[in-house]
Amino acid sequence: MAIYLNTRSRKDLIIHLMLVVGIILSLFLSFFFVYLPWSTNHGQSITVPDLRKANLEDVKATLSERKLDYIVSDCTFVPGVPPFTVLSQYPFPNSLVKEGRNIYLTVTMATAPMIRMPDLVSTNMGLRSALSLLRSVGLQEGNIRYIPDIAENAVLEQWYQGKKIEPGTQVPKGSKIELVVGNGIGNTELDVPNLIGVSLEEAEIIIKGSDLRMGTILYKQVPGAAPGTVVEQRPAPGIGTKINVGEIIDLWIAGKPDTDTGEGPTEPERN
Repeated sequence: MAIYLNTRSRKDLIIHLMLVVGIILSLFLSFFFVYLPWSTNHGQSITVPDLRKANLEDVKATLSERKLDYIVSDCTFVPGVPPFTVLSQYPFPNSLVKEGRNIYLTVTMATAPMIRMPDLVSTNMGLRSALSLLRSVGLQEGNIRYIPDIAENAVLEQWYQGKKIEPGTQVPKGSKIELVVGNGIGNTELDVPNLIGVSLEEAEIIIKGSDLRMGTILYKQVPGAAPGTVVEQRPAPGIGTKINVGEIIDLWIAGKPDTDTGEGPTEPERN
């Protein structure tokens, strides 16, 4: 049956055009706001739960209730974290997904991978550098034990599970490595050198040549003493007085500090 529109007047033409535009607009809005959401979701949009820190068995039950599934996309070992614990997920928590969507998970491994123990001893590595290297290869800092040795803060031995460990030995990632470190003071005793009367330069040579260390340098006015010479030291020299290798000797120098270099404070005068 044919439908004839009476467009003999201008008013009828405008009305007919408005009807056509209205029909097209209704179809357009219905497609985007009714049909499209219905056809894509069918009312089955699901909020993704937060699976982080959950065990894989619990994850399976949680996703099954929501008609979702999972795929383990990556595994890594984290010391102290139980095996098969979720570390990250995609899509992220609270995302909206369709029924049956796979959630991609990164979980912890059950067994730690083996890595080679680095050499922290023969390279004369300092403690700070050694700890940084341990962390970079996936090992952890264990007990740090100081022993008398002139090499201050130098790593002298490396231990694992109560035994010395050689470089290149395979150990599980995340293992704790114990370090034996020098405290800067040797266990060898020697007589305290007598520095009274010698110049500051000579005193420095004697101290370093004895494997000792320069301490504080103070200046004091001492009548009759040659400027620039040692008039007092700590520890003081004496028969039978001993000092360990690596220990410090403080010096008092006659006169005033070099005004050009500003070297050394002056001891306050005693009344």
